Amino acid sequence: MTRAKKGRPAIAADIIGWREIVSLPELGVFDMRAKIDTGARTSALHAEDQEVFDLNGQRWVRFRVPASRHHSDFRVEVPILDERDIKNTSGVPESRIVIRTLLHLGLHNWHVDVSLADRSNMGFDMILGRTAIRRHNVLVNAGRSFLAGKPAPATKH
Repeated sequence: MTRAKKGRPAIAADIIGWREIVSLPELGVFDMRAKIDTGARTSALHAEDQEVFDLNGQRWVRFRVPASRHHSDFRVEVPILDERDIKNTSGVPESRIVIRTLLHLGLHNWHVDVSLADRSNMGFDMILGRTAIRRHNVLVNAGRSFLAGKPAPATKH
């Protein structure tokens, strides 16, 4: 599919659905169902038992993503990128830890910023917000699901 703006050439884009299977290989997360949420600016990952610690002068966080019917329980330790006030689903700002990690979505691979949040009452352990997909030549078909296929591992990143 192509779309051209005035004075710009048309750009081919891949179509993804409103929900897709993604992997976050740097975190050890493979084949997780994610909701593609263009109404959310920031991506979010369900994280429990968050613990901030210092490693070689840098702030890190360890957390757990509990098992669901789609993936097993896993623990993660990763450097903290930032702490930001991010609006929750009710529109209330809350301070969240933000990490950066590699995302595999179909044949696409790129780094995304992800906030750690309590998504225990949500239908998906991860939402992929609009800043994560912006400038990556993907368009969202809000009426379809799982169009990108199973995530392909990156050959080089």
